Amino acid sequence: MNKDVLAQKEAKVNALAEKMEAASSIVLVEYRGLTVAEATELRRNLRAEDVDFEVCKNAVSRRAAEKLGYDDFSKVLVGPNALAFGKDPVAPARVLAKFAKDHEKLALKTGIVDGKMVDEDVIKQLSALPNKEGMLARFASTLNAPVIKFAMTVKALAEAKENGTVKEAAAEDAPATPAEEAPAEAAAE
Repeated sequence: MNKDVLAQKEAKVNALAEKMEAASSIVLVEYRGLTVAEATELRRNLRAEDVDFEVCKNAVSRRAAEKLGYDDFSKVLVGPNALAFGKDPVAPARVLAKFAKDHEKLALKTGIVDGKMVDEDVIKQLSALPNKEGMLARFASTLNAPVIKFAMTVKALAEAKENGTVKEAAAEDAPATPAEEAPAEAAAE
């Protein structure tokens, strides 16, 4: 082969390897049988979630995956495949799994999430998770729950004290203090 052709192919492999390494998650799908309109809709949905969708030659994908040490990834590179690269670890899985439910011709194959190979089942499980902002919101609400409950309890006690119900309940429930018991004992003598 010509040295220029080899250099171009090597550049493609290196560029794809860099893209794979920079992504938080990669999902490999087979798109055989999708119409142009369906593929356009899929690309639009992925773009809305800031996910890159790229059709690559299997040989280039295989070499890039092997370069990064993902030998199992290269085993499933058969047929017309496309790669979805996401900065958010769940976004590619969520968009592709949702699209695959409505379009049987799109097949989820495998993926790489945070440097680890995952299979189709894990991709489907990831698709059920919210995006990064949604996860952070859930985490924040979990952290806020005890504080909110404490504040509501303090507020309820303050309102009850204003109404006088706390003084009566506290007087009935409180044990006698030593200062209160001493005069009673002195009076008994």
